[in-house]
This record gives sequence, C-alpha cells and structure tokens, in this order.
Amino acid sequence: MRLKLRRALVRALILGALLCGCGVRPTGRQDPDLTPFTPQPTATPLPTPAAPSVDVDQLLANMTLEEKAGQLFIVRPDALDPNQTTAQIDDSQAAGVTEMSMTIGNMLVRYPVGGVALFDKNITSPQQLTGLIGDLQAASKTPLFIAVDEEGGTVARLANHPAFRLPRFESAAAVGATGEASTREMGRLIGEYLSRYGFSLDFAPVADVNTNPDNPVIRTRAFSADPEEAARMAGAMAQGLRFSGIIPTFKHFPGHGDTAQDSHLGVAVSDKTRAELAACEWLPYSSNDLTGCAVMIGHIAVPEITGDRTPASLSPEIVSGCLRGELGFSGLVITDSLAMGAVARSYAPGEAAVLALQAGCDVLLMPADLHEAYTAVLDAVDAGTLTEERIDESVRRILEYKALAGLL
Repeated sequence: MRLKLRRALVRALILGALLCGCGVRPTGRQDPDLTPFTPQPTATPLPTPAAPSVDVDQLLANMTLEEKAGQLFIVRPDALDPNQTTAQIDDSQAAGVTEMSMTIGNMLVRYPVGGVALFDKNITSPQQLTGLIGDLQAASKTPLFIAVDEEGGTVARLANHPAFRLPRFESAAAVGATGEASTREMGRLIGEYLSRYGFSLDFAPVADVNTNPDNPVIRTRAFSADPEEAARMAGAMAQGLRFSGIIPTFKHFPGHGDTAQDSHLGVAVSDKTRAELAACEWLPYSSNDLTGCAVMIGHIAVPEITGDRTPASLSPEIVSGCLRGELGFSGLVITDSLAMGAVARSYAPGEAAVLALQAGCDVLLMPADLHEAYTAVLDAVDAGTLTEERIDESVRRILEYKALAGLL
C-alpha cells in the first residue's frame, strides 16, 4: 500500500511539473482516475478526429415529428421531472441515481430531448455523475448530448466542485497570456476529463473580446482584450477540446465583451456597427476553422444592424444573415439559455422557441417551460409557421454533430 501511495505521489509531482513547464497554471490536483498526459512541446495544431460513417439521412427518415422536435432541446435534469422540486431531485441524487433516472426515463418518452446540460447542483460525486449520465443515455432512444459549462477559471462545473480533484485554472485570460500551446493544452486536458465522465459538448471556449471594463459577466472569462489574441486563443482551446472528443462551443455571438449589461437579467446591448463588430467581436468566428464546432448565440441586441433591441438569439438578421450568411458558418447553432431574463421577461417559452428556430438556431437551450416550448414547436408545424423541412434542417445538423462526437 505504501509503495502504491509513493508511486501515485511521484506521478502527481511529475504531472505538476509538466503542467507548470508548459505554462498552464492549474491550482488543484488531477483526478487519480485520469490518465496522465504529456504537454505538447510545440504550437503545432492537434489533428481533428474524423467523424464515424453514419447514415444521418436514414436516421432522420425513421424519426417521427415528435422525436425530431424533441431533438431540438437541451434541458436541465429538473426540466424532465416536473413533479419534483429541485431540492427533492438533489436529495434523490445524493441517495442514488436510480429513482430520479426512472422518472427522467419516463419523461424522455414524452419529451425525447436531444440533450441534457448539467450544473454543479446536479452533481454530488464522481460516482454519482458517471451513474447519472449512464442512466440518462440508457433511458433515451437517441443518444443524448451531455453538455456542461467548463471554461476553465471561475466557470467550471466539475473542476470547481468540491467533490472532484481536477486541475483548476486561474482564468482563460491567465492561460491565454502564456500562449497558444498552453491554451490548447488546457482545452485538451479539460476535454480529457469531460470525455472520461461521459460529456460530449462543452459550452466553451468564450470567444468574446474583453474590451469593456464595465462588463459585468465576461472579463477574464475572455482570453484577451485584443481581438486577434482572443481569436487565436479561442481557436487553440477548441482544438484541444476536439482532440479529446469534445465538441467546443464558441460563445457568445455576436459578442458579449463590449456590453455593459448582464443578459441573465435583461437584454445586453452592443451599439457597434456591422463593420466594428466584424473587425473585433467577429474575428474569433471569421479567422478560425469552426469545422466540428458549435456556436452559441447570446441574448445581445445589436440595434445598428437590426434596428431594434431584439435579442440576437431570436433575430434572423443576426443568426441567418450575419453568422450563417456573412461569416459562412454552416454548423450547429445553439441559443444561450432561453430561461435567462433577456428572453424570459419579454417572451413566453413557446414564442421564444419558435422565434429562435425561425431565426436560424438549431438547438433550444433550457427553455423556461419545456412542455410549452415543445408543444409550441409542434403547433407551429401544424399551423405552417414552421415547416417540417426547417425542423429537418436542424435535426440533421444535430445528428451529424452527435456522430462527430461518437454518440451514433
């Protein structure tokens, strides 16, 4: 036993030295269940794993409209258990995942959602997390995206959880300041432990440019106040995540770094022109290869483009016009949480869901009311407000990304 402990200590000391040597600054310890890694000695980009060969069109053809509508949603676990309070759900998780998973399994038949996003409140221990994710996948007819906000720094649901012994990073800004190799390695390490626990989608990197000192929510979550530097580091972190089999999500388009409002509370506003955004906020999206990456649309109003304060997540001008049209992004587009004040205070859950799809979004993240949002999508197809072809367009992307993540 003493020999095993001594060997574990030696491995931990070597790993710490390697991490410090490559410029990555963890402030915690590595989970002993994880395989130690070797930092990349150069800034050479890591290869992107190839997607498996899956007949997505055949999968899509075999899905009912109800199943396709469900694929559009990523929700929190408690959204699948409306008869229990949050505290009861947490208690059941603490005692074991079986009871909650049975309830969620039944709800997944009624609402066949495309994914589940986990937060620290949904997690009690490594064993509970592994069991919960396994049960969720077993209960779902179509493999689920299991998503999380794991940016490194203050927003890291696993690394900052007291039950986990994982590397903790000071901030994206601190790691980014040490260079692309370190940032890429941070992404690889985060992706490594996310993959180990069963995650497939990370709501990171933050691709915002930290240009407004009065910004209440971004700050050091962004890699830099310099747009070119922010673009390079966001791209580097994404490369590391992809290498570990995790789908990165660049956020928050069209740019949250120069706003002075918190979109959790209300609409954040950017007064920049299209040309100003293209030269700064959009550089991380235009200068990186986003193949295999998702983009999250923030609840940010850009009145110089849209002429009003419609959140970007619900704006065809921003999603279909700017992101897909001008920047040519053809991948997966995810809304920021539709339960945030920027949307929920002005739009009913069903209205927001339909508007986001009409704008060009693919994934509807955490609506304030799943039943209302899901029903509204089906009703919109029945009414002709949305076509089934439009639903198919998004579901095809979702399935392609699930194949990319090795879920299909």
